[in-house]
Amino acid sequence: MSRAVPTYHQRVAEEKRALIVTAATALFLELGYDRTSLARIAERSGVSRATLFKQFPSKAALFDAIVTESWSAADEEDPPPTGDVVDGLTAVGRRYAALLSRPQMTDLFRIVIAELPRFPELADAQFAHGKMPYFESVRGYLLAEHEAGTVRVDDADLAATQFLGMISNHLFWPALLLPGWQVSPERAVQVVDEAVRTFAARYAVTGPGSVTDD
Repeated sequence: MSRAVPTYHQRVAEEKRALIVTAATALFLELGYDRTSLARIAERSGVSRATLFKQFPSKAALFDAIVTESWSAADEEDPPPTGDVVDGLTAVGRRYAALLSRPQMTDLFRIVIAELPRFPELADAQFAHGKMPYFESVRGYLLAEHEAGTVRVDDADLAATQFLGMISNHLFWPALLLPGWQVSPERAVQVVDEAVRTFAARYAVTGPGSVTDD
């Protein structure tokens, strides 16, 4: 289904919204969530306070928007078709790797970790509006493959956690602790491919990677 072409005013509003989200993310990292005011964000983003308050009446609403922007790629594509778990998980894994490589994703987790003792609601927002919807989409895909008979998954929560963890443990989490941590595109592809092979060896019933293959 084609998307409606935004009007001039819609484009301007979207551009200002992006400026606000970018400025807020930077200030939350620099000053902390508590010390960052909406007025300061308006000044940094170059928009009027009235414009900012119209879009985001509170810092909580603005943080929810940051979460949504950081995970926005997660719901832009349909789940892969069932029938070939290797091809399907390769698509899922590469999308996840691309999502984790976005700078705003690292920034988001740094904000949440830094502010967790005083503002646990930030972690709740990140989990409820970002991580869990994406996790549920992967879990749903695995259940669909289970119903199609390509994999045998008795615990979809555990299986989804295992698959995503094999990717994030190499591509994402070290970046939070090690300055300058970078993974080449070629290495990212290798990490995803190995995660798919490992998952298929454990769960596939038939097809490439199945434990029944010679």
